[in-house]
Amino acid sequence: MSSAGLAVPPPKRSCDDDRCPFHGHAKVRGRLLTGKVVSSPGKSFVVIQMEYLHKIRKYNRFERRRSRLSAHLPPCLNAQEGDVVTVAETRPLSKTISFVVVESGRSRA
Repeated sequence: MSSAGLAVPPPKRSCDDDRCPFHGHAKVRGRLLTGKVVSSPGKSFVVIQMEYLHKIRKYNRFERRRSRLSAHLPPCLNAQEGDVVTVAETRPLSKTISFVVVESGRSRA
């Protein structure tokens, strides 16, 4: 098991997934993002939604925006809908998945 070069604690459970950054061969690089899990359509990936503020310069106001991305979910991490997770960028794992879940947090109310 490796720390995958991240400042997050490794999971307590182990797995034999090749795409897991802690127990497999997936290398992480680039961005770390935090978002809320909104759905888990498959058994090994989740859809994460991130909310942010975008400034409208003309009116000097902010508007809320959100974006979604798909991320691989290793078996050693259990993230359900409503949980706040941290994802790390990796090589493209499929057509739409280029991120992997590295930390599963508490649920957001």
